[in-house]
Amino acid sequence: MRLIVTPLVVAFLTALLPSASVAADRREAEIAAIVGGRVRDGEPGIAVLVRQDGKTVFSRGYGLRSLRSRERVDAGTGFRLASMTKAFTAMAVMLLVRDGKLRYEDALSDVLPAFPAYGRAITLRHLLTHTSGLPDYEDLMDAAERGRAPFWTAERQIHDDEVLTLLRGETKGRFPPGTSWAYSNSGYVVLGLVVARVSGKPFGDFLHQRIFAPLRMEATLAYEKGRNEIRRRAFGHRREGDVFREADQSPTSATLGDGGVYSTLDDLARWDEALRVNELLSPAWMKPALTPATLADGLKPRWPAGSPGGDNLDPGGPVSYGFGWFLDPWHGRPRMWHHGETQGFRSAIERFPDERLTVAVLANRDDLDVRALALEIASSRLPGHPGP
Repeated sequence: MRLIVTPLVVAFLTALLPSASVAADRREAEIAAIVGGRVRDGEPGIAVLVRQDGKTVFSRGYGLRSLRSRERVDAGTGFRLASMTKAFTAMAVMLLVRDGKLRYEDALSDVLPAFPAYGRAITLRHLLTHTSGLPDYEDLMDAAERGRAPFWTAERQIHDDEVLTLLRGETKGRFPPGTSWAYSNSGYVVLGLVVARVSGKPFGDFLHQRIFAPLRMEATLAYEKGRNEIRRRAFGHRREGDVFREADQSPTSATLGDGGVYSTLDDLARWDEALRVNELLSPAWMKPALTPATLADGLKPRWPAGSPGGDNLDPGGPVSYGFGWFLDPWHGRPRMWHHGETQGFRSAIERFPDERLTVAVLANRDDLDVRALALEIASSRLPGHPGP
């Protein structure tokens, strides 16, 4: 069949182009209106990424990446991701499983032989899904320093091997593995150590060689002071009344597998695309990461009882977690999400696979609810505009 292009057809197609451009401009303006006003001129900032249908539709920085340099935040600014790191740590473990070097049911004491007896019942799956019951290393730090001057400071930080030493000093976990759920930074520090031991490479080198370099995430790294440097680095800030103070490091800022990665909007766009097209792992190999954990008795896990705060977002409420991703649906929509919170930084990523929508928000200040902002932006892009 021969296609006949008449002047009328050309005119019709040409007329569509401006309207498509106007619609794109309107959607970008909607996002800018949501973000606008949250960062005043001269304040530490935020960076916002929105991707839909495999394309970046919004990528913009606001405010300053450092109050000292007065340099502005942009799509190439390197932010500390904090617990958004856990998705990369989980991916590293999954790559080693695909390589045949690990199994999800491997016992912790088998892959880290120096681990004490209580590690025999803990599997890698338990660590990945926060069902291991490992003691919280920050609690162990507090216990070790009780009654004496602080040993770990922002200048003399705890490192992964010291976390392992603290855990080795215990004789049992918080609960029998697989019987309950509690968000565990200890578990992801240990997973980073597992990756290093099994691969024979430092954890950060493995991430670079197997994830960041193949995806051309050239500005992303697991930060180790004195070993590497962050390009166009954002420094963290704490709000004190109407004033911001630089507050970039804490005693726990040097641990890696639980929160040590820095990245940019540009690189997170590449990461999102890799997840969308299954560039690193096939859908079959990714399936365990996107399958909510269940407990040994078959029940769905719940957040620990108690008061909200810290790593307990919804005391007593249901929680859905795979490998490195929360999987709780939102307004009935399947979702992968994570947040991060550390000294001077906040981060959040919301992925809606069915709608092919991703929103990421990074901040180098501690006074913004980036999770709520990410969901507000997502709401504006989802069919039906569900409320936050």
